[in-house]
Amino acid sequence: MPNIKSAKKRVKVIEKKTLRNNMIKSAYKTSIKKFEQAIEAGNMEVAKTLFSEATKKIDQACTKGVIVKNTAARKKSSLSKKLNSATA
Repeated sequence: MPNIKSAKKRVKVIEKKTLRNNMIKSAYKTSIKKFEQAIEAGNMEVAKTLFSEATKKIDQACTKGVIVKNTAARKKSSLSKKLNSATA
């Protein structure tokens, strides 16, 4: 445990940031899972709406600094490939 007052504050701040990051990460992973379940079920109408929602969540995670720009691009690309292969 930290003894210095500023270090104690940093511990509190880091805990808050960690909770926020985990919440954002969980939200985008959940949206990806919902999209993949819709693809497996064959619901293309639902999958298209969930695709746009998942890409939005990925972009939000990227702008918040939870994931890196290239990681976000890679995830969006793989989701679009899945959507295109399922509709074709």
